[in-house]
Amino acid sequence: MTRLRDLAGQGLIWSKPNWLNGGSALRLGEQQLATLRLRSVWGTLATGETDGDSWTFKRIGFFQNKVTVRSATSDADVAVFVNNWKMGGTLQLPDGRRYRANTNFWMTSFAFTDDEGRPLVSYRRLGGLTSISAVVEIEPAGAELRELPWLVMLGWYLAVMLHQDASVAVSGVGA
Repeated sequence: MTRLRDLAGQGLIWSKPNWLNGGSALRLGEQQLATLRLRSVWGTLATGETDGDSWTFKRIGFFQNKVTVRSATSDADVAVFVNNWKMGGTLQLPDGRRYRANTNFWMTSFAFTDDEGRPLVSYRRLGGLTSISAVVEIEPAGAELRELPWLVMLGWYLAVMLHQDASVAVSGVGA
């Protein structure tokens, strides 16, 4: 089985064919490497699987929201992402390490970076009207991280949440 850390620089593709369908897949060509599935179309709880492990992702809060990352077998946070898309966001790990998430004005690309500003994982060409996809680049510094598998999924989870929010706003659901 191919592990994500072995695919630095490969141009992986995350795709979610339909915003009403809760499933997404990360692929390299025809090979499926990871999945992320929302438990409900309107909910924020998702489960991701790759490299033989699984994690859950859940957005909490409204105005100043955050996302918790947990092993699927535990209630303890592996990390917490505090969202501030005007300036990006911060991923906080229990051991005190922090990674930044920086996005462009149009939110069509973003990257996680370390304290020195080195890119770890980047996503580009996000978006679509009824579907969403992104090219994912695992950078050399990112390939060294033990948290790489769930970090790759967290970035995609954040993109899916943004797309879901935009789809609801455009459709007027809840208005």
